[in-house]
Amino acid sequence: MRESYTIPEGTGSARADKLLATAFPDQSRTAWKRSFDAGLVRRDGKALRAKVQLHAGEVVTYEFPEIKPSELKPANIKLDVIFEDRHLLAVNKEAGMVVHPGAGTREDTLVHALLSHCGDSLSGIGGVQRPGIVHRLDRGTSGIILVAKNDAAHRGLAAQFSGRTLQKEYLALVDGVPRLLSGSIRKPIARNPRQRHKMAVAEEGQFGRDAHTDWAVVEQFGDVAALVRCTIHTGRTHQIRVHLKWLGHILLGDAVYGWKPNRMLAHQPERVMLHAEHLVCTHPVTGKKLDLHARLPKDFAAQLAQLRKLAKTAAKTKKSAAVAAKTRQVALASFHHHEPRG
Repeated sequence: MRESYTIPEGTGSARADKLLATAFPDQSRTAWKRSFDAGLVRRDGKALRAKVQLHAGEVVTYEFPEIKPSELKPANIKLDVIFEDRHLLAVNKEAGMVVHPGAGTREDTLVHALLSHCGDSLSGIGGVQRPGIVHRLDRGTSGIILVAKNDAAHRGLAAQFSGRTLQKEYLALVDGVPRLLSGSIRKPIARNPRQRHKMAVAEEGQFGRDAHTDWAVVEQFGDVAALVRCTIHTGRTHQIRVHLKWLGHILLGDAVYGWKPNRMLAHQPERVMLHAEHLVCTHPVTGKKLDLHARLPKDFAAQLAQLRKLAKTAAKTKKSAAVAAKTRQVALASFHHHEPRG
């Protein structure tokens, strides 16, 4: 249904898309973008571009295009739900699950599962191909994903991600043990110029996007590996994997960035050992604090158990060797003490 709107007196000159989004806060910027793209926002009968300046006293007419239903079919895939209300859903994504459908994916993505779990409540939110989702995790990464069920929740979550006001913590198993117990990495990340499927810390003279990761060692397993907690303040592709490699410690299972199977491990990881374990945000509608934790998946927990057993065995062996060496020293000292003199 077409409506008209007169720019109020006293309003300063402003871009059409920004002015209308401010005047009608119940409508998302995405909804306005669809209207501009479809030529449904008009002045004097002519379609307006989003960046055109509007002034006080001018009249625009507008309507919103009908939301096309997704052609994706819901899939009855069980989700590990951490939190849910009528505005928001938080799930613990399993490793191996793709978030968004795309070339080469099957009908087993997180989006397919969400369409089944949430039904019609996700229609049109955030785009047909990624309903309700405002962030992502790599296929091999497990952990917390937030999903908006309505436009208000979607706008609120998107603002927190873009404003970097959320707290996002990951657990990672790394090869070797960092020399320090904690640190902060501020290194820009760019596409690897030689291998385009990979990212890298930007080389001198190369344009990179700023990236900030704080890290701390949680547990050490001899000199074989360590459990590290990473807090990310930016959301760059492969950020933790790239930053920890730069630090000198590749994630277990991360063959893309150079990890090789460790002969000391009886069971080698089959994916990158990275888990989005903790997320703190403000509920985008109620304003309440949400402190979310995702339990460790079985494969991650199994790797931890294996490393703890390996470290315990190594510690016992080291202790036994130390005792044996001490015994030899005592015996040798006693021999020299009692050795007959000529």
